[in-house]
Amino acid sequence: MVDFLLERTAPLPLPEAWRRLTEWPRHGEVVPLTRVTVVTPPPTGEGTVFVARSGLGPLAFDDRMEVTVWHPPGDETPGLCRLEKRGRVITGWAELEVRLGPGGRARVVWREELGVRPLPGVFDPVVERAARYVFGRAVNRLLRRP
Repeated sequence: MVDFLLERTAPLPLPEAWRRLTEWPRHGEVVPLTRVTVVTPPPTGEGTVFVARSGLGPLAFDDRMEVTVWHPPGDETPGLCRLEKRGRVITGWAELEVRLGPGGRARVVWREELGVRPLPGVFDPVVERAARYVFGRAVNRLLRRP
């Protein structure tokens, strides 16, 4: 298992930053070779389940996630979302927090504990670097796209 933390600041109101980060299919638009499908009916809240399918052909796998905490932000109050990863390959959890940052900008904190079941711990440094890169790039793109 690897743990990592990403922090970003965006010139957005908190509710807009939240929307951009928690419209789950948008993640498939910014993560290469990934498609995200929401399994449960809207609106998003505790109990929402979605699946990120990543890879090509027989090398693809599903990252099934469930929203276990859902507290959207107000104009000046922070928001928190927790995802539990329930897939056969990818395990762990992610927390997404949106709060006021400097100058009234949105401050995003993404915390994640990530495991890849078939890989032994010796690969953790590689998994951490790859995850930090992929998720960091995805968060940047999500925050930039309306």
